[in-house]
Amino acid sequence: MGDIVFWTIMRTAVVIPAVWILRSYIDSQQIWWLICFMSIYGIIIHPAIIHYKLFEQKNKDIIESTLCSSCKHFDKTAVLCMKHDKHPSMEFLPCEGIDWEPGYNQVDSDVKGNYSD
Repeated sequence: MGDIVFWTIMRTAVVIPAVWILRSYIDSQQIWWLICFMSIYGIIIHPAIIHYKLFEQKNKDIIESTLCSSCKHFDKTAVLCMKHDKHPSMEFLPCEGIDWEPGYNQVDSDVKGNYSD
């Protein structure tokens, strides 16, 4: 996830000055705004969206089917164990299950389940 943010910032740092410099070469203000918005979307926003979808797809199994994903120390947006500051995978659990604690959603579903019985 940090890669996505880093490269989005780097692309922004290049595109904004480039579009600003391009402003002096374009006579029409309307065309400049059109180029500006198209550049921002095509070079900054769209690649970030594509990389985020690839990130989600790559980590889907980890988020849905590991012990870490049901722990309260797991950050789903970064696929990170917050307690050990390590990224889990299908073969690697940072705490090996020793520090696992039920997540907030799991505790809520257990409480709701007990009332309906």
